[in-house]
Amino acid sequence: MAEVRMETRKLSVFYGEFEAVKSVELAMENHRVTALIGPSGCGKSTFLRALNRMNDIIEGVRVKGQVLLDGRDIYEKGMDVVELRKQVGMVFQKSNPFPKSIFDNVAYGLRINRMAKGDELSDRVEQSLRGAALWEEVKDRLNESALGLSGGQQQRLCIARALAIEPEVILMDEPASALDPIATQKIEELIQVLKERYTIVIVTHNMQQAARVSDYTAFFLLGDLVEMGETAGIFTNPKEQKTEDYITGRFG
Repeated sequence: MAEVRMETRKLSVFYGEFEAVKSVELAMENHRVTALIGPSGCGKSTFLRALNRMNDIIEGVRVKGQVLLDGRDIYEKGMDVVELRKQVGMVFQKSNPFPKSIFDNVAYGLRINRMAKGDELSDRVEQSLRGAALWEEVKDRLNESALGLSGGQQQRLCIARALAIEPEVILMDEPASALDPIATQKIEELIQVLKERYTIVIVTHNMQQAARVSDYTAFFLLGDLVEMGETAGIFTNPKEQKTEDYITGRFG
């Protein structure tokens, strides 16, 4: 068994009185891809955002339980949330490049965190673009606007931006849902490469995608974690009837 990089213990997330995530216990292993699946509104994106405290910025959200990163509770008093988000990066459903050059998009986090400048900055930007399998496509256009890139390229640019600050964990919230099949395939191939270096947690509504890219799959329903296990087992021999019903298309 691989080392556990992140885990939740009795994690619940409330929007006011509504419990969107219900006492979830889930371990995410290093150098593995964990996919979160389930119908819309089942709590998987809320759970994902709890892993780097992105829910903190939503009014009325309360969190109970623990989220451990390398054994430390990210909700403990005195936790530096800026530092946490350097360690746990996020790639959103809709690519959100800044209205800046390609270079400045990737350099942004490095500059505001004062992590690199000069030649080192250029090297880190190149390394991050290579890590996102985008360097060859943009190396001659680094000073052009990122908004001129295709949708798939913009999403890989956002991945490069997340990689630049050298996180340990990368969270992906339906990263390919707005992309065409060819761009989606590039993102999926990239995920396979990235897991050699990172722990990855991905929310996807596409079960075929979960089957292709993940090592483990967690099935959520109405805020509950119904079942978690190796992806092959979840898809071919689920233990819970609800999981089987969802995977075979009886609901969702």
